[in-house]
Amino acid sequence: MTSLFCCPLCGAALERAERTYVCPGRHSFDIAKEGYTYLLPVNRKHSAAPGDDPGMAAARRDFLSKGFYRPLLDALCALAVSHTGPQPDVLDVGCGEGYYTAGIYRALCAAEKRPRIAGTDISKSILRLAAKRERDVEFAVASSYHLPLADGAVDLLLDCFSPLAIEEFRRVLRPGGSFFYVVPSAMHLWELKEILYDTPYPNEERETPYEGFSYECILPVEGHVELKSQEEIHALFQMTPYYWKTPRAGAERLAAVDCLSVRTGFRIHVFQAE
Repeated sequence: MTSLFCCPLCGAALERAERTYVCPGRHSFDIAKEGYTYLLPVNRKHSAAPGDDPGMAAARRDFLSKGFYRPLLDALCALAVSHTGPQPDVLDVGCGEGYYTAGIYRALCAAEKRPRIAGTDISKSILRLAAKRERDVEFAVASSYHLPLADGAVDLLLDCFSPLAIEEFRRVLRPGGSFFYVVPSAMHLWELKEILYDTPYPNEERETPYEGFSYECILPVEGHVELKSQEEIHALFQMTPYYWKTPRAGAERLAAVDCLSVRTGFRIHVFQAE
């Protein structure tokens, strides 16, 4: 099967066999038992285990699997269906444990389309979970700034709370293709931040044009979640950047809370590649 991925060493197209990806230059990349492959060259690996660790990966899986962010998934699925043709090629950059990747794949199939979908993330731990979630999606460890895809390879690119590698995104998108960029709204998780920090501040919201893209719209997705146990609260905390930035006193205050009602807010910036 011809893959969406290309060889990270020579740039040639990859063919997927049962247990390996192989290019015409005979570079080969093993497929792990979970179903993902490793396409991050050693010279682009800046730590022994980059990205989310196993604990963060599990927290993200557990939290999202309970449907707390389902409104965002539903909005992304509707956009994906309306912005693609009958046989779309789709890339989810920084895909995490594959919640949105798998959801979009299933939505496109339900709309009687025949998608090819790939997801990339820097974390091997989290891709183990992603590959288990959806076997019909390709997953690879790779850097967002050096995507293992050919120029103009995809019709739709999703970046949900991941680093913005705009030059690479412009390179791999076909002219007329769509780019969905998901960021938090001003008051996203405000009640959580009120516990963690003495002086919390709203997230910045702005409309930023990018060369090579035209704005279509900014779609707001609002909601709230009711966290009914310390386990659910900690899972949310552990999957956010606050987990690494919060002073000990704030983390201790949160650990003493047994239930929490939290606002959620997302902004989906929809772009078209020129």
